[in-house]
Amino acid sequence: MGRPAKHDTETLLDTAEAIAADQGPAAVTMAAVARRAGVPSGSLYHRFPSRGALMGGLWLRTVRRFQAGWLRALEGEDPLESLVAAARHVVSWSRRNRKQARLLLYGADEFGQAEWPAGTRRATEQQRRDAEVALRSVAGALAGSRDGQERVILAAVDIPYAVLRRRLRAGDPIGRDADALVEECARALLG
Repeated sequence: MGRPAKHDTETLLDTAEAIAADQGPAAVTMAAVARRAGVPSGSLYHRFPSRGALMGGLWLRTVRRFQAGWLRALEGEDPLESLVAAARHVVSWSRRNRKQARLLLYGADEFGQAEWPAGTRRATEQQRRDAEVALRSVAGALAGSRDGQERVILAAVDIPYAVLRRRLRAGDPIGRDADALVEECARALLG
């Protein structure tokens, strides 16, 4: 039996997350992560053979954590209530996970998507497809038209993002008014 890992992958990703949330993705270097985590660079390279692997792993972990609840919200029986729940999830998850929410303000390109390992790019693409399928399904149940699909995306994605972006970038608290605002907008658009 081998000895247990002294520096686990999650701790290293947490360190990269903290750097990216505080200073932006460009500040996440292998040296910065190793230094801040207090690990030899060899330990970091053992888990992540390149900066692209580290950044891709961080992006994918963040998206998976966010989408788990968001996709569950879209699975409800009532399409309108599902979309309202998904919009509210964006706000509540961001309130509980401020650092991770700040990361999602950036795009995958800012996390060096072109340098990610092929498996990470495939997994990220699958996450995107899963979100598209869920939105299309709810949009079809609610209002099958192209206009209906645009309204669904606006209600469940764009408006919550707009409500949060300014607050997250400024470091302002995400008050309960944000929950009510995204719900009101979703119901007005879709109801």
